[in-house]
Amino acid sequence: MPTLEEEISRRRTFAIISHPDAGKTTLTEKFLLYGGAIAQAGEVKGKRAKAATSDWMEIEKQRGISVTSSVMQFQHNGFCINILDTPGHQDFSEDTYRTLMAADSAVMVIDGAKGVEPQTRKLFKVCALRHIPIFTFINKMDRETRDPLELCEEVERELGIDTYAMNWPIGCGKEFAGVYDREKQRILFFSGETKGKKVNSMEVALEDPTLDDTLGAEKAAKLRDEVELLGAGRDFDMQAVRNGTLSPVFFGSALTTFGVEPFLEEFLRMTTPPLPRVSDEGEVDVFSPDFSAFVFKIQANMNKAHRDRLAFMRICSGKFERDTEYYHVQSGKKLRLSQPQTMMAAEREIVEEAYAGDIIGVFDPGLFAIGDTITVPGKKFRYSGIPTFEPEHFMRVSPKDTMKRKQFIKGTEQIAQEGAIQIFKIPGAGLEEVIVGVVGTLQFDVFEYRMKNEYNVDLRMTSLPYDHLRLIESMDCHPDEIVLCTGAAVLQDFRDRYLLAFDGEWSVGFLTKHNPGLVLADTLSV
Repeated sequence: MPTLEEEISRRRTFAIISHPDAGKTTLTEKFLLYGGAIAQAGEVKGKRAKAATSDWMEIEKQRGISVTSSVMQFQHNGFCINILDTPGHQDFSEDTYRTLMAADSAVMVIDGAKGVEPQTRKLFKVCALRHIPIFTFINKMDRETRDPLELCEEVERELGIDTYAMNWPIGCGKEFAGVYDREKQRILFFSGETKGKKVNSMEVALEDPTLDDTLGAEKAAKLRDEVELLGAGRDFDMQAVRNGTLSPVFFGSALTTFGVEPFLEEFLRMTTPPLPRVSDEGEVDVFSPDFSAFVFKIQANMNKAHRDRLAFMRICSGKFERDTEYYHVQSGKKLRLSQPQTMMAAEREIVEEAYAGDIIGVFDPGLFAIGDTITVPGKKFRYSGIPTFEPEHFMRVSPKDTMKRKQFIKGTEQIAQEGAIQIFKIPGAGLEEVIVGVVGTLQFDVFEYRMKNEYNVDLRMTSLPYDHLRLIESMDCHPDEIVLCTGAAVLQDFRDRYLLAFDGEWSVGFLTKHNPGLVLADTLSV
């Protein structure tokens, strides 16, 4: 029987991040293929009808993008791997941010033709804040790409992180012959036909004359020059990788599965087991026998047949056991989590036990909120909160059919509790109409789609001029008496806190000048 320490030590939990279309979901699928978790990888786009395993929401299958983070667990070479596949679309940066809070390392997928794109920068900043180790996979080498040296330099310049090329591409597009593994001094040969798992490889030193016969004199000479140039750069430093200041770079093609296996092997060798998390009582030791976890995501209606709601938890310490009594710190309630599940996108499996590093989904009767802590009875600590992003777009929303008021209230509240949207009410008004705030406008589309498909409510939506929202920390008058400028409104959230929505930062000066004693918070948080 493996000990608690052995079980936790073999866990690897990582998120895959990238700009839309860089090949992130395809790479996830290929990882699952190696783990034997799926028999055939589905392409996210393309003529074949099979949708990707990690995309479960109908709107994702229609648009060929990931809009919710999905969680997948599989076994490979003695490791238990938890992959968090994040939305690539920038409108879902909030969901991605929360998901990165649950990961111990990140794999950054970059399109070899496009290089570092805006969304990659934004996500990278989140990783840098937490010093998460970042591994870079430069994808689509079987197509025409930019110069690999230029790509590595761009990662360094744009993201402010050092890079170390673990392997080096030999040509690209039609000329792509494979990659040279610097440490093992071997070439992995690319052939467009090999969509299977095994790739031909040959151990050959750069100075070996047979290299010229194999690659052709011109390609061999170019490879020798480029690898020599790399050798003059920085040395590999494992500590810098673990601190998140050096990113190992791999080249390959997820679509053809080329370079995915060596990347996975090296990644598992270099990345860390679960790391300790910070609570309001200091660091919590992952190997502590006491179970503890935090909720980083809530998702409703994953199963159309049962109107269920799942809370996703990252286990931070100890061992979880089904049907054991645990303690929900925020509500002060004891509870039994009787149907905990591991995920393969929409496929689920009941788990009897899970360990620090694992992600489990538990049925949520409406008790959990994002950022909540669950631990053993007798403990009261809380894991540090997950920040909420300030909404930048607002709409006034009401049901077209006033008879559907109940479904409207239930749907908006549930979708808001998932963190996909933020909802506010106009003080003194009823709930027949709410104000919805989002970070990116695509979230409105998903909200409207889900209200129609999951709650059978058609919406009336009117755009509002606000683009800022601040919490009112204190005021000397009643909220009704606040002097407002044009394009500003007092709103209330569902915790009955008062907030000010306004258009343009200049409004802050007007509002504070005309309302002595009015103090606005700088940031929103859970």
